Amino acid sequence: MLWQLKQDICEFGRRLWQLGFVAANDGNISARCDEDRVLATPTGVSKGFMEPGMLIVCDMQGELLAGDRAPSSELAMHLEIYRLRPDVRAVVHAHPPVATAFAAAGVALDKCALPESVLSLGAIPVAPYGTPSTEEIPASIRPFVPRCDAVLLANHGAVCWADSLEGAYFRMETLEHTARITMHALQLGGVQPLSAADVEKLQAVRAKMGLRGRVLPCEVAGTCPVLSAEAEASARRPQAEPELVALVERVARDVLARLKE
Repeated sequence: MLWQLKQDICEFGRRLWQLGFVAANDGNISARCDEDRVLATPTGVSKGFMEPGMLIVCDMQGELLAGDRAPSSELAMHLEIYRLRPDVRAVVHAHPPVATAFAAAGVALDKCALPESVLSLGAIPVAPYGTPSTEEIPASIRPFVPRCDAVLLANHGAVCWADSLEGAYFRMETLEHTARITMHALQLGGVQPLSAADVEKLQAVRAKMGLRGRVLPCEVAGTCPVLSAEAEASARRPQAEPELVALVERVARDVLARLKE
């Protein structure tokens, strides 16, 4: 079983590299061997050129148990996910370009525009920025891990998890696919989200299909307003102070009143 898991991690690493989801030595992959051990990619290795003998085994505290390479600097993020979600068996972290662009812009993928994304991922939040290789990243994702299966890491990348290695990898593919389509929709004038009724139907389909994992509802608890690109940009601009708004309204009313005299 361990040998097959090593082969699978190498295969999915090659797929990430071939798709351009990682560059150089970016990204990391892990899978649980059992309740006390985790098989993981080491530091300083391209995911496109890994061999099974390069992988390492660590305990749940991150201590090296087997292998002659150092653990990835992001192993703590993986271990945090395993601790918070006993059902999770694998974690994939990568830097898919379009999804990472949304992460760098601080824009969540939460519009529920694609049925496939609603079924498999739900809304994708953005975790606050944390310095790579520090405890800041595990802390930044901690509030989200119990509630969903994928997170954008602000200014960093994305991380997905599932009850199988294949499932975690496919969630990363779906995440980037959703980000690409969302980006093109914004370029064409705006995202046209599914209605609340349509989302509810998809949730019923998801339950009927017995899809595992956890999904967050889309924007405004399952109700997605139709926003143009301009409206979305406006919504992200700093808002005026309430006192200033009240003053402007009062002056406007006075001016209109005098014009009517």
